[in-house]
Amino acid sequence: MARLDRRGLPLSTASDVAAERYREGVDLLLSAWPGAAEALDEAAAADPDFALAHAARARLHAIRAEPAQARARIAAAAEAAARSGTDRERSHVEVLSLVIHGQPARALERALAHADAWPRDVLVLSLPLGAFGLFAFSGMADHDQARVDLCERHARHFGEDDWWFLTYRGWAHAENGAAGLGRDLAQRAFDLRRANANAVHALSHAMFEGGAGEDADRLIAGWLPGYDRGGTLHGHIAWHAALVALERGDAGRALAIYADHVQPSASAGMAVNVMSDAASLLWRLRSYGHTVPEGLWEAAAAYAAPVFPQAGFAFADVHMALLAAATGDKAGVEQRATALTRLVEAGSLAAGPVVPAICRAALAFVEGDYAVCAGILEPVAGEVTRIGGSGAQREVIEDTLILALMRSGEAAEAHALLNRRLHRRPSLRDTRWLSQITP
Repeated sequence: MARLDRRGLPLSTASDVAAERYREGVDLLLSAWPGAAEALDEAAAADPDFALAHAARARLHAIRAEPAQARARIAAAAEAAARSGTDRERSHVEVLSLVIHGQPARALERALAHADAWPRDVLVLSLPLGAFGLFAFSGMADHDQARVDLCERHARHFGEDDWWFLTYRGWAHAENGAAGLGRDLAQRAFDLRRANANAVHALSHAMFEGGAGEDADRLIAGWLPGYDRGGTLHGHIAWHAALVALERGDAGRALAIYADHVQPSASAGMAVNVMSDAASLLWRLRSYGHTVPEGLWEAAAAYAAPVFPQAGFAFADVHMALLAAATGDKAGVEQRATALTRLVEAGSLAAGPVVPAICRAALAFVEGDYAVCAGILEPVAGEVTRIGGSGAQREVIEDTLILALMRSGEAAEAHALLNRRLHRRPSLRDTRWLSQITP
């Protein structure tokens, strides 16, 4: 009898143990829940020729920024798939191999083709989705819409009770301006599987984008204590609660959350999350006029320096520039911006000139050259989506522009930007945000 994955696709293993541990491991991986590595290792041990077990383990290594281990496991997967895998399994391994070997454009093309052929192969379908997926980091300005289109194209294959698909369909809609629909979908996903950090993350985003920050705060406060601190999204979900605290003017609570959950010494998250969460939260605190305790900037910069030393990863580059500017490393900002400009000129930076522009604007902001900062950011404001990440993450750039406009005497332009945000998130009218950004 053929062994099947959770969504009815056949698995090339003769071991019931391998199949069962694989199903469990993929569930844990897709819900960002601890235990995935152990389950997938057990699947591979039960059947060393089970290609998909090696491939999923390789994916987990890649998520944890362990490139050498990821390459070794995807090589083992490719060898096993060549010996005994199906067409689907060989394609599955090929797509993951492209991701792991740093070929995102080809990986996106192949992932979309694979999804058309086998839409219920969710480990591959997941790759273009999410804040750090192949669409988000493609340099596309319309990646929010692209995720919605992908989800809707394949929605008929999933029905109303697939917790994974509901999670990512909800997140995609919330990010694309349909916060209410996104919240409903993410809530159904959460109700189906509460041990699902990605659903809480999606629901938090939908609440935030829909102006329901207090609902997000209650959700996170009630759920986060049950999520192991080693979970990859523990610190990032706490970061969302810190944003809510800042929006209502409670810098003390935001700093307490940072100290307990978000700062590099407290978070076991993905390096890109740890670095960007630290940089953006501290930048918001400083920009809004709150005191950042001594040593926090330096500790975040020290964590990030060996992890993202080279220019070329747009989302990381922007946040590295915030860290360098805030710690007085003018040479570091200029060096990264110059390297990025060269990449743009060579046509090898998908996100384009908006990336070095943000870096230079950050330095101008810290140096008090607000008119210069605004002059750099205003022309590229519509291109910020190209750096990837989520709307909540990219909002730090919009904050910087609003503040620079206000502090350079361009209050009308600043209020026009702020009013667009108030229209999107009306609950901000009840906060101290506006008074905080008044110079």
